[in-house]
Amino acid sequence: MSFVTCELCPKLCRIAPGQSGECRIRVNLDGTLRAVTFGRPCSVHVDPIEKKPLFHFLPGTPILSLATVGCNLHCRNCQNWEISQANPEEEPAYHLPPEKLIALAGDERCRSIAYTYTDPVVYYEYALETAERARAANLKNVLVTAGYANPAPWRRLAKVTDAANIDLKFFSDRLYREITGATLAPVLTSLEIAREEGVWVEVTNLVIPGYSDDRPMIRNMCRWIRDRLGEETPLHFSRFYPRFRMKNVPPTPTETLVAARDVAKEEGLRHVYLGNVLHADGECTFCPGCGARVIERVGYRVRPPRLFGDRCRECGRAIAGVWR
Repeated sequence: MSFVTCELCPKLCRIAPGQSGECRIRVNLDGTLRAVTFGRPCSVHVDPIEKKPLFHFLPGTPILSLATVGCNLHCRNCQNWEISQANPEEEPAYHLPPEKLIALAGDERCRSIAYTYTDPVVYYEYALETAERARAANLKNVLVTAGYANPAPWRRLAKVTDAANIDLKFFSDRLYREITGATLAPVLTSLEIAREEGVWVEVTNLVIPGYSDDRPMIRNMCRWIRDRLGEETPLHFSRFYPRFRMKNVPPTPTETLVAARDVAKEEGLRHVYLGNVLHADGECTFCPGCGARVIERVGYRVRPPRLFGDRCRECGRAIAGVWR
């Protein structure tokens, strides 16, 4: 029997012939590892880029978004569990090889492509080839990911990525293991590598009552982001809703999200947002210099930025991001 070890993520699945790794889509076929969803996305949509969420990258633009089935994490609260935890044969898929995705982005007048919904780490070869072709066609590439990958393949993908929203689920290895089946350290490494490679990075943290709403843990996470990624790294605190295997946990109170934002600002983070909740200024971008509201958002609606290039119209301070 010829086993194959998948070296894409830290789980290093040792896969028997005819079987798949934990992600369900990387299969040992006659001693060769194959990603069986290559060119076979199960979900393709045009989204507002704010849905990723990305708030400092081409605001107000549409983005072609796709996913295949499968994921290397098994989050008990997954909002896309119907496809992330599915087997390839269980979900209908489109025939969209990379060249057709590039053409589709043009047809839909999208300036960028998002590899999202499940996790592009597991459909790595598909995401990588599409991203390489997209860059050659002057399209931008966006990853929406948990960042649970080994450094070498992750760095290669980062080199053709323009922006990423990386889900830092917990600042606790114990909770990573308990809730996701993964570990914390590789995600932190992925965040640092993305920054090193010039990717515009935004971070999402889902605040789950009784789990990730611990204020000391939030404070430590914010300090790490400030020190390792920079004080102008956008941080999105997202409201939890009961899903999948965590239906017994209540939604996050709005005041808990506001308190998390207060902690982040105390620790020096300049751009902190509240997601999945209606809040008067939770999604707006403010100038760190003079406090002027430079981008106003309500849901996915965005008013034209009050910027000259990348600078606040009121005081002239540069606002970190990719604005055009």
